[in-house]
Formats: sequence, structure tokens, C-alpha cells
Amino acid sequence: MIVREDRYCIQNQDLLELCQNYGTPLYVYDGAKIEEKVNTLKNAFKGIKMKIKYACKANTNISVLKLMNKLGVEIDVVSPQEMAIALKAGFSPEQITYTSSGVSFDEIEECVTENVLINIDNLSSLEKFGQKYGNSVPVLIRIRPNIEGGGNLKISTGHKESKFGIAIEQKPAILDLIKKYDLNIVGIHQHTGSDIKDGKTFVNVAKVIFEFAMDFPNLKYLDFGGGFKVAYKEGDIETDMKDLGEKISASFSEFCQKYGKDLELWFEPGKFLVSESGYLLAQVNVVKENPTKTLLGLNTGLNHLIRPMMYDAFHDVVNISKSAESSKKMYDVVGYICETDDIAKERELPEASEGDILAIKNAGAYGFTMASNYNARFRPAEVLIYENKAHLIRKRETLQDILNNQVLVDF
Repeated sequence: MIVREDRYCIQNQDLLELCQNYGTPLYVYDGAKIEEKVNTLKNAFKGIKMKIKYACKANTNISVLKLMNKLGVEIDVVSPQEMAIALKAGFSPEQITYTSSGVSFDEIEECVTENVLINIDNLSSLEKFGQKYGNSVPVLIRIRPNIEGGGNLKISTGHKESKFGIAIEQKPAILDLIKKYDLNIVGIHQHTGSDIKDGKTFVNVAKVIFEFAMDFPNLKYLDFGGGFKVAYKEGDIETDMKDLGEKISASFSEFCQKYGKDLELWFEPGKFLVSESGYLLAQVNVVKENPTKTLLGLNTGLNHLIRPMMYDAFHDVVNISKSAESSKKMYDVVGYICETDDIAKERELPEASEGDILAIKNAGAYGFTMASNYNARFRPAEVLIYENKAHLIRKRETLQDILNNQVLVDF
């Protein structure tokens, strides 16, 4: 988002005009930023066979997926529904990995039927897989490396108490199942968590996975998951992708030499690719003067962006209706949901008026995908800006959308 003569724009598209055209609240995504992040990751790992598997749970809009496909990114899905959307977006089955997490086996069977690559995270499902498919269907296994990493415990997935993955201590049991069913294990996967600040975490995980992988002779892929840290405010720590790329590429090349063949290294970024591209635009409904603080009540809330309340996540907020040079005032920004619904606390913003439009930044990941109809509110429209053109990629919901699957009982 840039400022041109006190007008906030993305690729020459005036954000206030978008609000006039499509209403608020409104999700807006900057396709050029997505492309920039894809290229950043590609450039960081130039010297090895690296593949990007977009963790689409971050943002499953079919047009965003289509853009990822256009940019040469493959995809990781976590449900048959995400798989179906990915197929409709133009991904071939060979480009899709289905990562299961404690799902019923019929979900795995459904994805096998579509010829996507399966990633299994528990011994029970691995045994069922062996019983049904033997070595006729390739499979990845998800390992829990017992290394903690992530912004907070809710998004840390690799530690020893996590529900995710097969514990690394259970390696003998995995090898027994491989021998029993002649399983065709083609990849080892792990995901340590999200918002990992220090690249050393990835380096430490790499050492564990490289050692673990040596007992699996038919591997084609090592999947290190995602979790790269993005900036949420000025001066925020980010994962140093250049440094990480150099360190992981060197150690991966050394591992491949020791292993005896070149494998592919996969990453599954979600937030890293789409977070910074997204803005949630909302209108100030009420300027509420309290004795201790002033509140800006918006026409959005945790029903559209739950991250501040669920994860205590920081999202920068900009008043795009006022000049950045306007006189400032301290505000708490709150939503209109009938709950404690804090979006941003103690933010210095240009003095606001009712009707002003605020832009909530870093809303491209886990925004709309975690949105709900709580309080029977409609979910917002979505707009993707790409190559200087604004595209409506989801219509705003209506009351009929909320009622469609409900059945009115005749008592």
C-alpha cells in the first residue's frame, strides 16, 4: 500500500474507491506482493531442487490459488474440500499434497482416488494405508521432531506435546510397518510451527530430519513445512530468507551427497506468501469517548478477522480517510461483535471521524478462511488486484446464503 497525494493505493487502485464500489468490510489482496514473496523464496534456494507447496489453508480463494499456479507454486491441502478447490483452480493431482491430521481414513481414501500425494501423521492410519494399498501407492510420513518453534504455543506444532506428526521416537514402529506392508515411503515431512523468528530452528530441524531420513532408502522428497516469520509492524523481526537459504541449501546438498542421490526439498509457506498482501478495509461506525480511552467501533470484528482475539496477533491499522500528517489521537479499535472484540489497542492514529475507512494490514492469511457468520453477520467480499486491475473474487454474502442450508421445522 502506497500513498499518492494522500490517497492510499495498491497498483494504482484507490482503496477508498474500492470501498465505494464494493462496500465495506472488504478484503483486498495485492497480487504483486504475492508474486514478490514467491520470488523471494525461489531466489533464496537457487542452488538446489526446491519446490514451493503453498499451504492453502491460509487463503483458499480459488482466484488466489489460480494465481499461485500461474506463479509456478504447487499446493498443500489439509482436507478433501481444499483438494477439490485446488483441482478447480487448475492444479493437477501431481501438484497437490494432502497432509492429514487425525482424519478418518475415508478422507485419505478419497484423496488417493484423486491421485494426489498423501502425507500421513499417525501409525494407525499408516497401518490402514499399508493394509489397503501396500506399495502400490506412494506416501509421505509426517514426523514430529520434538523441536519447539513458533510465535506462541497455539501455532507451535513440532514440540513433544503436540498432536501433530509421528513422534520421532517411534521410528522402529514405522520401519516395522514398512517391512510388514512393503510401504513405498517417498518423503519425510515435518512442520515445526508458524512465526518462527530464528532461522536456527530450521537448521536444527534439518539436522534431525537428515539423520532420520538415512534409514529410508527410497525417498524423493524432504518437506520442511513452513512457518517463516513475516513483519507485522515497522522494525519487526522477519526470517532472513537469504541467510536461511544459504545455510539450508548447503546442509541439504551435503545430505544428498551422503544419501547417495539428489532429492527435492519442499517448503509449505502459507502466511509468508499471502499475509502481507492482504488488507481488511472497514468503516468507523462509532467514535466512542469513554472517560479512560476513546474507542473506534468498526463494521467488522472477530467474525471476519479472529487472529487478534485468538492469537493476540498484532495487526497494524491505518486511517486511509485522513492524511498521515493529520493531528493524532490514541484509540482502541474494536469490532461490532457481541463479545470482547479487540482489534488493536492503544494505537496512535490520525484523528478519526465516523465514516472514516481503516485498513487493517497483514490480513491476507487466516482472515477470510477463519471468518464466520457469528451474530448472523455476512462475510465480506474479496478483491484481488493484479497487473493494475481490481478483480472481484468473492461476492459479499447475503441473508439467503446464511439460510440456504437451514431447515425451518413445521411444529
